[in-house]
Amino acid sequence: MEGALEVPLFSSEPTDADMAEFQAWVRQVGEALYRDLPWRNTRDPYAIWISEAMLQQTQVTRVLTRWERFLRRFPTVDALASASSADVVDEWQGLGYNRRALALKRAADICSAEYAGRMPEGVDALQALPGIGAATAAGITAFSRDVPCTYIETNVRAVFIHCFFRDAEAVSDRQLRPLVERACPAEDVRGWYYALLDAGARLKKDHKNPARKATAYTRQSKFEGSRRQKRAWLVREVMAAPGLSSAELLRRLNAEERKAGRDGVPEADFDSIMADLSREGFFRFEDGGWRA
Repeated sequence: MEGALEVPLFSSEPTDADMAEFQAWVRQVGEALYRDLPWRNTRDPYAIWISEAMLQQTQVTRVLTRWERFLRRFPTVDALASASSADVVDEWQGLGYNRRALALKRAADICSAEYAGRMPEGVDALQALPGIGAATAAGITAFSRDVPCTYIETNVRAVFIHCFFRDAEAVSDRQLRPLVERACPAEDVRGWYYALLDAGARLKKDHKNPARKATAYTRQSKFEGSRRQKRAWLVREVMAAPGLSSAELLRRLNAEERKAGRDGVPEADFDSIMADLSREGFFRFEDGGWRA
């Protein structure tokens, strides 16, 4: 589909005819813009869960290079549960927010122990697992079971805000939810949400991202020089060289920081970061050194 999308605009309280027109437009646009992404060719809830986790704040192009690799290394829930946390975090490197990897591992442990190696069914049961929020639970449910549910993520927000709240400045998920629920069909839920995702991705290219009007929208902070960057560097360093003392880790971190033209890290800040990483399950301190 060439050129900018022609987008129908509606009131935030659409009539039944308006909603039918909107649904027809989404289906038409979705068919024209369909992206044949690999995780769309499976109904395995585990594989879909991994894709949903990866796609949180990570570009689709990046996930394309990593999803199949992750599944080759950890092909099932039980395989992920059997792996060490260090191995899972190692495979996650480059996808950002390493806490997501630990949450995957903890959730897999529960599924292996309590659900015979399967993902539980239903949004509520899924959302009870570590790291699985409302959107991820709905995504797993819609794409693996084709069951109607309310799936609200950034591309879906972009479509609904642009079509129903064009002049609004701040739109909450509470305002969007009734419309998303009402629009969701009883059948082909997978196809419906794929169409919304693809329409939203195109809208964000054609217009100033409508999802920025969502109260749930947060702009990602600068990575280089941030606490997140230092955390990520320390995770990689400990995995590459287990057993390093605090003093040696701080020395290496400061050498890296100065090489990048930044000031060294105060010891108190380093201790705070290491305490956080230890509490979150990334590291343990034993025999005078840090280990993943």
